[in-house]
Amino acid sequence: MGKTNSIENNIRRLRFDHNEMTQQQLADAVGVTRQTIMAIEKSRYSPTLELAFKIAHTFNVPLNEVFTYSPDID
Repeated sequence: MGKTNSIENNIRRLRFDHNEMTQQQLADAVGVTRQTIMAIEKSRYSPTLELAFKIAHTFNVPLNEVFTYSPDID
């Protein structure tokens, strides 16, 4: 079995709820590329703790409203 990403996020919904913010606008706000935001949204990349907090701060929500962690169970 392949390893699945155990960190899920609500960035797409938050962007939509935040005046339909684009990936580029979010990327500019937190200091990364649009490709990084896209990869995080698609759960292909887990952000650093600092970036996760920056994203939450941008939306003015707690970290656990943006990201949730579900440990893999073997």
